[in-house]
Amino acid sequence: MTTTGPAALVERTLAIAGRVRPDAGAAVLVRETSEAVLRWANSTMTTNGATTDRTVGIVLLVPLPTGGTGAGVVRLSAPDRLLGPSDDHAAADAALEQAVREAVVAAERSGPARDAAELPPPTRPADADFDAGAGETSAGVFTGLAAALGDSFATDRSAGFADHHVTTTWLGTTAGVRRRWVSPGGAVEINLKDPSTGSSVWGGQSTRDFTDLDLPGLLGDLRGRLAWGRRRVALVPGRYETILPPSAVSDFMIYLAWSMGGRPAQEGRSALSRAGGTRVGEQLTTLPLTLAGDPDAPGFPGLVHEPVLATTSSGDEVSVFDNGAATRRVEWLREGRVGELAYPRAAAAEFADDGARFAPPSENLLLTGGSDATLGDMVASTRRGLLLTCLWYMREVDPETMLLTGLTRDGVYLVEDGEVTAEVNNFRFNESPLDLVRRATEAGRTERTLPREWKDWFTLAAMPPLRIPDFNMSSVSQAS
Repeated sequence: MTTTGPAALVERTLAIAGRVRPDAGAAVLVRETSEAVLRWANSTMTTNGATTDRTVGIVLLVPLPTGGTGAGVVRLSAPDRLLGPSDDHAAADAALEQAVREAVVAAERSGPARDAAELPPPTRPADADFDAGAGETSAGVFTGLAAALGDSFATDRSAGFADHHVTTTWLGTTAGVRRRWVSPGGAVEINLKDPSTGSSVWGGQSTRDFTDLDLPGLLGDLRGRLAWGRRRVALVPGRYETILPPSAVSDFMIYLAWSMGGRPAQEGRSALSRAGGTRVGEQLTTLPLTLAGDPDAPGFPGLVHEPVLATTSSGDEVSVFDNGAATRRVEWLREGRVGELAYPRAAAAEFADDGARFAPPSENLLLTGGSDATLGDMVASTRRGLLLTCLWYMREVDPETMLLTGLTRDGVYLVEDGEVTAEVNNFRFNESPLDLVRRATEAGRTERTLPREWKDWFTLAAMPPLRIPDFNMSSVSQAS
């Protein structure tokens, strides 16, 4: 193994932790993200650039004199001086030792952790490329995109943002886990505006490396929606038959997946609770819908094979004590029923009599089980209803029902006799993801999509369009 670089930083930090507290477990995560961005407004390129960010997360799991184990976490940025040979960087090692000692103090002050467990043993030998460097990107990844956008600027009033990032993670633990993986990803978002009508439309796509973007198709779809906006109709609040496109569906389903905590459900604190237990197994819909996080799902290149959990925070769904545990496919909904809930290993053991098992959170999310109908097919079979574009500013109103509120944006359209006939005003909505699953009467073809609301945290989604017979548009919004 080399004496410099992130892998060596992991080893040096683990060695220091062993000297400071030989009785403690430790996990060290080094993440380096190389990112390139491109921004444009008024059909003119405005900014582009590339940055690199590196962080170290140090987790100490310390036996306490009064019993139990405390968890302490320290996060710090990792400048280049931390990456050199330890014998040439005494000051850097001193900084690492100070961070380790701070983690020990934090663990002692935190008291016994409810999620305490032994660190997972490795499921395979150390990665052969553990000591390799970080993956990189640059503004060159946008060459094709920039050329295509330049062509569109002649006819489109366009604004947008493109991001590409390559995140490399090194994870080492005192249990012997040594893993390195590279996760590339990115997205492009485009807004077109029609100055004559004031209509604004949005579209986006997620991508691994910008070679799989269908920019002409995306722009063509946006231009078509601007044409729909040449006729305007005002509608009052109410419940409307509504077609949710995959992007809007993803924003609801991501929140549902984030709300699948097992402990809150067991303790009566969530919408997945019921008297005497949880709603696992409950039939929500006769549609055979399955909502899953799956590291081996086709169409999501870049996810590490046989991934492991790597986290510097604990909560009801995830635990620092699980660093290095192998993840798996988790079906939050299975054939229309509530499938699994999210449990760290300690909580899974606590509720084992109820059938709980370790279920880590998902890096991607897929809703399947619909028909082959496209969004256009579903519009064509609609007598009268609304077609949404996307959602934003979503917030929780009631955790016991998972009720969310938010706004429509960048295009809500009236459908009459199978055709889009006008653009209508925006609305504030009030809906629960669980209720949407229960009330959906049709699901179409699953496709890769980009969430609008949650894209800063979650981009790996594949969803179908959904038909909701009575979507609750609770008030008119002035959003454009």
